Amino acid sequence: MTDFSGLTVLVTGSSTGLGSAVAVGAAKRGAKGVIVNYSSSQAEGEATADLCRDAGAQVKLVQANVADDGDCRKLAEAAAGWGRLDALVNNAGLTKFAPNHADLDALQAEDFHRLYGVNVIGAYQMIRACRGLLEAGSEATGRASAVVNVSSIAALNGTGSSVAYAASKGALNTMTISLARALAPKIRVNALCPGLIDTPWFLKGPGGKDQLDKMRAWAIEAMPLKAASKPEDIGDVALFLAGPHSRHMSGERVEVDAGFHLITPVPHRDVK
Repeated sequence: MTDFSGLTVLVTGSSTGLGSAVAVGAAKRGAKGVIVNYSSSQAEGEATADLCRDAGAQVKLVQANVADDGDCRKLAEAAAGWGRLDALVNNAGLTKFAPNHADLDALQAEDFHRLYGVNVIGAYQMIRACRGLLEAGSEATGRASAVVNVSSIAALNGTGSSVAYAASKGALNTMTISLARALAPKIRVNALCPGLIDTPWFLKGPGGKDQLDKMRAWAIEAMPLKAASKPEDIGDVALFLAGPHSRHMSGERVEVDAGFHLITPVPHRDVK
């Protein structure tokens, strides 16, 4: 189990799903401080914050939209009271559900701008805002602080909820490599590429709960590991990348998808 004793962690988009699992997981592993972030779901953010407190961590709950640079700086300021950050997990993400990738009229320019604003620019702004604190963390521990960019298997095989989403995650992967090179040796940057995660994310798409049930059943049938990953399954790997046991990893793209990358890509619209 990765040890976060005495460390400070900031997780964007951490009110629910994978982000919540990472924030709570860091607290349970001994993190001194955890920044929990939500954009609109305050009640869920409070619930995650309470779980982190119950695990013994100091917690700061911050409402912020990472597409807004001022909000990114507000998140960094929340961590400034600790004097450092040891890990930044850029988990906040957004999609536009347009599962038929052949329907080019399903996406407009504003959809790309909106998704890139959160999925790519938001991650960049967070790293920029937290750079000084992450460098201070490196000086305190004697090893590089960690940035984990939550990407997607969609960046690698072009599947997923929309072409815009897959493209934005591909851009995030490229940015990960660029910044891993540029910010070394005090900061290391890796990308985590999950496949399907069994969360309420799909409830926002066409079909709602029925589609989520179909996606879950399809994953259990089609994935080589016969599993629909839970947030904690992916969160454990995110915590490994954020923690000291991966201290010699940087610029990596880590696929955690129950083997999805091993099968012939199936267009999102064909999942029945």
